[in-house]
Amino acid sequence: MAVDTDRAGNKPLIERRSIDYIPEVERHGRLFSQFTLWMGANLQITAIVTGALAVVLGGDVFWSLIGLLIGQLLGGGVMALHAAQGPKLGLPQMISSRVQFGVYGAAIPIVLVCLMYLGFTATGTVLSGQALGQLFGVSDSAGILIFASVIVLVTVLGYRVIHWIGRVASVIGVIAFVFLFWRLMNQTDVGALLQIRHFSWSSFLLAVSLAASWQIAFGPYVADYSRYLPSSTSSVKTFFAAGAGSVIGAQVAMILGVFAAASANGQFAGHEVAYIVGLGGTGATAALLYFSIAFGKVTISTLNSYGSFMCIATIISGFRGHLKVSRLQRLVFVLFIVGAATLIALLGQHSFLGAFKSFILFLLAFFTPWSAINLVDYYCITRERYDVPALADPNGRYGRWNILGISVYVFGVLVQLPFISTKFYTGPLVAALGDVDISWIIGLVVPAAVYYVCAKKWHSAVPDHLILPTERDSDAQPEKSEASRVAAQA
Repeated sequence: MAVDTDRAGNKPLIERRSIDYIPEVERHGRLFSQFTLWMGANLQITAIVTGALAVVLGGDVFWSLIGLLIGQLLGGGVMALHAAQGPKLGLPQMISSRVQFGVYGAAIPIVLVCLMYLGFTATGTVLSGQALGQLFGVSDSAGILIFASVIVLVTVLGYRVIHWIGRVASVIGVIAFVFLFWRLMNQTDVGALLQIRHFSWSSFLLAVSLAASWQIAFGPYVADYSRYLPSSTSSVKTFFAAGAGSVIGAQVAMILGVFAAASANGQFAGHEVAYIVGLGGTGATAALLYFSIAFGKVTISTLNSYGSFMCIATIISGFRGHLKVSRLQRLVFVLFIVGAATLIALLGQHSFLGAFKSFILFLLAFFTPWSAINLVDYYCITRERYDVPALADPNGRYGRWNILGISVYVFGVLVQLPFISTKFYTGPLVAALGDVDISWIIGLVVPAAVYYVCAKKWHSAVPDHLILPTERDSDAQPEKSEASRVAAQA
């Protein structure tokens, strides 16, 4: 892929764009940055804890590792399909949902995405606060506040800084994880742990669901970080770059979590960060590990905060009729988002582990139908032929509310209810299935099939080709539909 590497060098440190279309002249970056960004985003403490949950909640090491890998591949495939949309459309992920839900209707799944980002940012901030508290000798609450300040700064700076931090986090993460694995192997009889096998469908599918939900949860914002790549970038290469980084990073982290929890003799839950660092040693070594944990969380927490900003801006822009967001508005949005997540972290830091498991599993009920609809529409119905200017026009091609997309989405959520098993809600068919939660499988397959059949018959007119704003329109008035733009030029 030919990339004009000089383009990036002339760009300001603070990102100028927000949710608007990225003109070709501003496209830059390499596919390898997608790999390092998502590798860095996954080589972090929350992924370790997620993997540990498979054992903490009853699974054995052998089958937990297999279940986690299957979940990574399934969920990572969904995530990577979303990533491939970024270079072609030049837009944040959730803006493209207006094709399936309407300019106003897209606010329905986006509101739920915002709640997801708040939850993930809050849970990550809890663990980072523990690490910074130990590193600086302050309370966990003080550590949470320090971490929140860093996230605000990086999120406001935007895209280029986020990718730079992702590259650095990948290097630090690899070094820290290699060291921790080496220490763990010296302290634990891994072979003995692998020999303990007591397969059960409920524990196995829990492991699959933990990993799949981890990956699928990236879907609503993964294209936000590939949209600056040149439009000529191969979709297949984007798929593998983002997907491989995410799957490899998450699986490595979760493997460490599985072995750590299995060898902890009940000391892991409630002391996740301290236990992981304790594997590496004390003194200066522990300080470096605490730093690596906190730095590793900067990447993913910034992604969550940046994604939250994108979502809030997308909701507001849909009702305002244009896509421009000023830097002051960006700062206000980010302060609100990080402030809310920090408050949640401070209030919930002492009941983290159980709440986190319920949170990430319950999220599947709301994001798998959205993901299924978006991917089926993009790859099977419209086949990448979007009218990008019309995405900001409530009176344009996609209208205010798309009843078909909204109806299938609501159906997709409801059809999962009998199969959900969380602390929030347990469906009536869960017990009959041996307490196995298969709701996320239902939520992917059923809405995808229903939307495909219905959209083939009733979908609104699809453009003959991908319609993009002109370079002038993307700087001046991206809110115009294609028809109004042509009229203005005439």
